[in-house]
Amino acid sequence: MPQELIIVLITWAAGVTVLAGGLAARFETFKESVAKQEFIHATVAFGGGALLAAVAFALAPHGMETLSPWVLAISFCAGALIFCGLDAFLAKRGGTFSQFLAMLMDFIPEALSLGAIFSENRRMGLVLAAFIGIQNLPEGFNAFRELKKSGVSGAMILWVFLGVSFLGPVAALVGYYCLQGREELTAIIMTFASGGILYLIFQDIAPQAVMRRHWSPPLGAILGFLVGMLGTVVIA
Repeated sequence: MPQELIIVLITWAAGVTVLAGGLAARFETFKESVAKQEFIHATVAFGGGALLAAVAFALAPHGMETLSPWVLAISFCAGALIFCGLDAFLAKRGGTFSQFLAMLMDFIPEALSLGAIFSENRRMGLVLAAFIGIQNLPEGFNAFRELKKSGVSGAMILWVFLGVSFLGPVAALVGYYCLQGREELTAIIMTFASGGILYLIFQDIAPQAVMRRHWSPPLGAILGFLVGMLGTVVIA
């Protein structure tokens, strides 16, 4: 099987879990209860923990190893400032898209990285694809609920998520053809994403995980971070 076809298939499989998470949110019919609210808040926390792990173990370290301090600082702060401005703009228009934006900021750079490394280390590429898929499932669940609350129809969200799943193969092929041997450019993209994700976690995602007089939901963040940490150990 051609290497490019393998890359397309595994990154689409990793991306389609976004749609699976959205479908789970669309068709869940559990009655409103304290237990359900704890689960929802824990899922938000899990997604935040997984995103934080992606920054700590996958995105930022690559920039720290490759870039000069000035380029590292500029690309990291640029990501945070641009997504700060975008978040404020969307809030003024009455929409909340932080979960969705963070999901894209996580998925696309990791898919680019997968494509860039696949020819040199196929095993690492396969493990990274599995890791991306695990992350995307709760992020898709959370992003669906967020977009639904912003007034977007369920059917439209699912179509968007289906389209997002195809961004993975596109990004991976770009990484495969354009980023092999271009370590600095890859590192700038990943560091930029780190700044944007970190801003969104602390501005929007982490506050949504809090549930007054309930202390278990934040443990979801611990579990999400653990998944990211273990995934990094396996990849290494």
